[in-house]
Amino acid sequence: MKKPSRRTWLTALGAAIAGAAGLLLPVLGPAGEAEAAPTGLRVDNGRLYEANGNEFVMRGVNHAHAWYPERAGSIADIAAKGANTVRIVLSSGDRWTRTTTDQVSSLIDRCRTSKLICVLETHDTTGYGEEPAAASLDRAADYWVSVKSALVGQEDYVVVNIGNEPFGNNDQGAWTNATKSAIGKLRGAGLRHALMVDAPAWGQDWAHVMRDNAASVLAADPDRNTIFSVHMYGVYDTAAEVRNYLNHFVSNRLPLVIGEFGDAHSDGNPDEDAIMATAQSLRIGYLGWSWSGNGSGVEYLDMVNGFDATSLTPWGNRLLHGANGISTTSKKATVYGGGPVDDIARNGYPYCARGTASDPDGDGWGWEDNRSCVVRGGPADTAPNGYRYCAQGSASDPDGDGWGWENNRSCVVRHGSADR
Repeated sequence: MKKPSRRTWLTALGAAIAGAAGLLLPVLGPAGEAEAAPTGLRVDNGRLYEANGNEFVMRGVNHAHAWYPERAGSIADIAAKGANTVRIVLSSGDRWTRTTTDQVSSLIDRCRTSKLICVLETHDTTGYGEEPAAASLDRAADYWVSVKSALVGQEDYVVVNIGNEPFGNNDQGAWTNATKSAIGKLRGAGLRHALMVDAPAWGQDWAHVMRDNAASVLAADPDRNTIFSVHMYGVYDTAAEVRNYLNHFVSNRLPLVIGEFGDAHSDGNPDEDAIMATAQSLRIGYLGWSWSGNGSGVEYLDMVNGFDATSLTPWGNRLLHGANGISTTSKKATVYGGGPVDDIARNGYPYCARGTASDPDGDGWGWEDNRSCVVRGGPADTAPNGYRYCAQGSASDPDGDGWGWENNRSCVVRHGSADR
């Protein structure tokens, strides 16, 4: 794994940052250990769920609010492009102008009005230990406690991303205890939200510090409700590197999101095709960097020109409308009254609304609304373990073990214990 070069970051006038976006999946604590029941969005067995039990996979965009507070209207624009999540840059006041409690409340209101899940992150921690101006994770935790009144009651809609890229390439080994301590401070203050923690090494985890310590960090959260976030830039310039990293988390049932990524970067050429395809196949969330306003030589990471939603850049067009892009894979959170999240099949195609009536030749594929669709429970509808889903759901599972029997074959009950 090659070492990335130091990243160039934006200033208060228009700082630039880059990163990659994400996944979601958790690990259980020791047998018999008591766990607090998470409220709202929660991780369970390596996946992110809404409070009603529907799985939620992030498909979204980063927005640099801290440097462009006058561009809060971009949140609605991002939603209009089909995203189900927006990750919003805030500041604790250590490096840039502090995002106040009232501003946090207003941003959450905008997310809810636009029917987006709101990932809030404080950016002042970026590159700690290598960037002299960076704040510690402990300082970031103090900030979240200070704006607690804006966060409590928003657990269905908000994920708290404690600190962006909280260590540079120096002293990465300190990440584990610093992260555990910050989580403990937030839980001790009564914050029950799903938490997100970024990897060290400018978010790219090239030394695998987060990967190798994620299980112990998750176990240290009394709520077991922490999501890990990797940022994929130049370190992830081959499909093999992307797949190996993401599959490790999925195989170990650890919650992961690609919190930032782009299609190019100064430290190497990330393989965005592999990032998006692998995230889709593994049901991992991703959040592209970033809507607009990048500077200092990374303007190519803008998705739209000059915050104009009608003027997509090549990167914006790729993320939104390309293969495995947001417009075809994003599903709104059901907390906003939409249909179930699982109306998209595992292969990325929508389920047929009319079922077998759409499949005259019985191959599991139908045609509706001028596009292919998957017949639920048919030959094209498979669970992660390769077996077909049961068309009749739990009615096919009398003993409750997650397995059913239909058409003389075993099938998997959706969201049951065998759906892994």
